[in-house]
Amino acid sequence: MAKNIIVSNRLPLQVTKLDNSFEFSPTSGGLATGMNSVHQGQESLWIGWPGINDEQIDKKSWSPLKKSLKKEGFFPVSLNNKEIENFYFGLSNKALWPLFHYFIEFSVFNENQWDSYYEVNKKFAESVLTNIQKGDTVWIHDYQLMLCPKMIKDVRPDVTIGFFLHIPFPSFEIFRIFPWREPLLEGILGADLIGFHTYDYERHFLSSVKRILKKEVSFNRVSLGNREVVVNTFPMGIDYEKFKNAASEHLAMKQAEKSDLKKQLELHKKGAEKGKLILSIDRLDYTKGVINRIKAFEIFLTKYPEYFERVRLVMLTVPSRSSVSDYKRLKKETDEIVGRINGKFATVNWTPIWYYYRAMAFDDLIDLYMTSDIGMITPVRDGMNLVAKEFVATRVSGDGVLILSEMAGASKELYEAIMVNPFDLNQMAESILTAINMPVKEQKKRNLSMQKRLSRYSVELWAKEFMKALKSKPEIDEEYPAQILDSKIKKSLINKFKSSERRMIFLDYDGTLVDFNDDPELAQPDQELLKLIKKLSEYPDTDIAVVSGRDQKFLDKWFGDLNVALVAEHGYFMKFKKVWSSKGSHQKKWQNDIIPLLETFSDRTPGTFIEEKRNSLVWHYRKTDPELAAERVVELKTVLNSLLSDELHILDGDKAIEIASGRFNKGTAVSEIIGDKELDFILCLGDDVTDEFMFNDLPTHATTIKVGRKKTQAKYFIDNPTSVRAFLSSLME
Repeated sequence: MAKNIIVSNRLPLQVTKLDNSFEFSPTSGGLATGMNSVHQGQESLWIGWPGINDEQIDKKSWSPLKKSLKKEGFFPVSLNNKEIENFYFGLSNKALWPLFHYFIEFSVFNENQWDSYYEVNKKFAESVLTNIQKGDTVWIHDYQLMLCPKMIKDVRPDVTIGFFLHIPFPSFEIFRIFPWREPLLEGILGADLIGFHTYDYERHFLSSVKRILKKEVSFNRVSLGNREVVVNTFPMGIDYEKFKNAASEHLAMKQAEKSDLKKQLELHKKGAEKGKLILSIDRLDYTKGVINRIKAFEIFLTKYPEYFERVRLVMLTVPSRSSVSDYKRLKKETDEIVGRINGKFATVNWTPIWYYYRAMAFDDLIDLYMTSDIGMITPVRDGMNLVAKEFVATRVSGDGVLILSEMAGASKELYEAIMVNPFDLNQMAESILTAINMPVKEQKKRNLSMQKRLSRYSVELWAKEFMKALKSKPEIDEEYPAQILDSKIKKSLINKFKSSERRMIFLDYDGTLVDFNDDPELAQPDQELLKLIKKLSEYPDTDIAVVSGRDQKFLDKWFGDLNVALVAEHGYFMKFKKVWSSKGSHQKKWQNDIIPLLETFSDRTPGTFIEEKRNSLVWHYRKTDPELAAERVVELKTVLNSLLSDELHILDGDKAIEIASGRFNKGTAVSEIIGDKELDFILCLGDDVTDEFMFNDLPTHATTIKVGRKKTQAKYFIDNPTSVRAFLSSLME
């Protein structure tokens, strides 16, 4: 039976060696929670380091450990102290981590550490290859294992491999600094599906692939000759119900049931008039912007002394990589600045900053989230930041304000939060004032919108969507036989045209007869084009049809007086034999099947929404990133084309995709125009995916030409509209 193989640097458990046995305790965290749905309920295997060094156990104990772990669905990768030092603390966290978070000054590039990184990745790959069987699916996680996908693919090209990066991928200008950039990119491209939290990271990765490896990239796909790699965005969610339910339980607690921490927090709020608690939760890491946050709080207190004894910053910093020198310095700086501010502003009854340097139990975290009035999450760079989502999930009363760094991946989804630049200390200080004075009604409105979004796209759905996309990866693309329309072929076609007795020419408009324009209204036919179409329409025994996605008003204005057939809106309207007709339908039964698909795309594409019309569904993307929109449009069209029945079709709108009822497209339109005519020469030119309907539905003897060098079912391709016009003119010479 085929199984899922999960590969991560650490197994989601802690191994403790006892006298004659081992004790396993599960670890918490976003990845462990998210992958639970993949690891449980079916045959699966999780490969990773168990958290115990080779030096900590003898060789005799290693075999029993492996057997015990295998019973739980885990396979351990053994690492010694030197490998951990060079691979994990070295290359991973002294080179990749700071570089990918834009801390170039902290990056250390050591060749010995790179060699160790390579060897450890090889260990992980060999562990996968040892356990893999035909039909298995592999999902590799994070920056520590970026070489692993290619190492597996080189040995087992038949295996389906996914890779997900949980941290930012930097811009090309930053990434190019890395000395071993080529093998790192090639390693990741061993995967069939590569996932990122945000479109920015996806875009940066593809930019590096194009610029460094010189690979062909089409939208979100990288061509590697005999296969394609799909790159996409999957924003990681949280276990929303877990946090919501825990918060609801804590809200219902009687006074005697509350924790000491909860009572202490409530005491502050009672002791101060309109007292406010600002919550800061992070690992102690230079990427989290802790120092800037504290400084911004100091500016706030300096500018607004009326909030003395009314506002307190509650800081929870979880120890992280405490043995690394950069983190030691950060800890020292944090201690000093907290001490200085408390010494500067504190009164007998008030300490402005409560500072906790430790990990906290889940229930205590819930108390912190719930009791705090403001969540201040302002990393200077963060792949996602699940803490921000957890804070929102626990606002079961609806109130509370989230201040969020625009540099966090979560900002793409939680755009109702107060967004700040974590380097602008004055802006952050002012955001505190804004949060304090935000009306409760507005707080609830913002939180409700964010909660609805988080509840839909949970961490379980994130994992499910990735696995679904991975298992539906594209196979090796079919080779299309399109040829360049060279001078020899042109000459042959001209002779065929002139020697024919009855001719028909089908012409797309935008991208075929005229170049695209940012403003479609400006892409009007010039006099040269109008003269060309008129001359063609008057050529003996020759019929012309302009087949376009444009509306009928546009086509009628420019071509209505000519003796040509017109097809508007991809076949929705047709002017044939001087009369316009509509092919529209008014059935809505199909909408319930399509809406869930559009909802999935909306979940993954911040800023988009669905509009339900009488005869159609419209997916609007005006408010989203234009580059992300372009990718999603292609992706959505591809999916829809595979799902829609003949009774439905896709229309391109103004920053919208419309799915409408009706058995029509450009293919059905040209078929209707041809009817029972006996044509011995048919010519069709188009540039878009919608023109493929024409290429497919025309008789086999038709000459089909794609404008632009794209994958096509057409027989030939030509470079651009200028070449199209020249070719059409040559037919009549």
